[in-house]
Amino acid sequence: MDKSNGSVHVVFGSGPLGLSVVRELVRQGKPVRVVNGRSRPELPPGVELLSGDAYDTSFARQAAQDAAVVYQCAQPGYTQWPVKFPPLQASILEAAAAAGAKLIVGENLYMYGDVDGLIHEDLPYAPNTRKGMVRAAMAEAALAAHRQGKVRVSLARGSDFFGPQVLGSAMGDRVFIPALRGKAASLGGQLDVPHTYTYIEDFGRAMVVLGERDEALGQAWHVPNDQPAITQRQFVERIFQMVGGPSKMSAMGRTMMAIGGLFIPEARESVEMLYEFEKPFVVDSSRFERTFGRKATPLSESIPATVGWYRRHLGLD
Repeated sequence: MDKSNGSVHVVFGSGPLGLSVVRELVRQGKPVRVVNGRSRPELPPGVELLSGDAYDTSFARQAAQDAAVVYQCAQPGYTQWPVKFPPLQASILEAAAAAGAKLIVGENLYMYGDVDGLIHEDLPYAPNTRKGMVRAAMAEAALAAHRQGKVRVSLARGSDFFGPQVLGSAMGDRVFIPALRGKAASLGGQLDVPHTYTYIEDFGRAMVVLGERDEALGQAWHVPNDQPAITQRQFVERIFQMVGGPSKMSAMGRTMMAIGGLFIPEARESVEMLYEFEKPFVVDSSRFERTFGRKATPLSESIPATVGWYRRHLGLD
C-alpha cells in the first residue's frame, strides 16, 4: 500500500462524531476537509466543506484527494443500514486507498452481539441483530483490506454516546431536553443495570489519535470511557442535579417500544438493540488507555458540558 504524500485530514460525515473529529483536528491546527451530502453544518473557520454523493466512487476519490488521513464518520439513516451502509463505506475505503491515506473508521459495538461480561476487543463477532450483522461484515471487510495491503485501517469503537450535538441517542434529546424543561427523561430497558456511555468529544479525540499512531493500524480499539460504568438512573440523576429540581424519568420496555415502532420506523429499528439496556453492558477501554496514555473525560465535566450545549441549542442561555 502506498503512503500518502497529502496533508489534508478528510472527514466523511458531519454528524456529531464527524464534527467532534473536526474540532480536535482544528484544535491541533490541521488542515481539514469535511465531506457530506447537502447539509450545511456550522464549521470552524478555515474548514473546507465539500458536498456530494459519497456513494459515487469518483466523487469520493475527488473528496479524498491529498488526504493524509480519512475519517469514516458517515452513515445512512438507521432504517437503511442493511442496504446502504456497506456500499457507502466501501466507496470511502476505495477513496482512501486511492489517496494512499490512512482510514480511521468510527464504529459501535453491535458486532459483538449479546455479551455476558466485560466487552473487550478480543471478543469474537457474534451479532444477534440485523444491524449487528451489518457492522460485523463492514468491520471484517475493512480489516481484510488492511491485511491485503490495500489501505491502512484502524477501527475506533464507542458505546452509546452523548455530548454536544448528540440528539438521536439513548442519552440524547429524549433525556437532556426534558430534564432542562423539568419533565421526565425517557429511557429504554432497565434503569438499574450499569451501562457504558461514550462522551462524543472523547470519541473524536480518540479517532485523531488513531490517525496519528502507526501502532494503531490493523486492529480495533475501544475509545476511552469513564469508569466505572453507572446505571441509567444514576446518569440521569446527575443531569437533574446539574439542572436543578427533582429527578424524573420513565423507562420503556420491549412491548411499548414495539408498539411505538408501528408508527415510528426509528423506534422499530431500536427494538432489536434493547438487549444492551436489559442487563449490564460494560465496555473495557483499557487497551487504548494503556497504549496511548489517554483517558476519558470524567462525567463531572462531560455532563455539565453537554447540559451547556443543550441550553444553547434550546436558546435557554
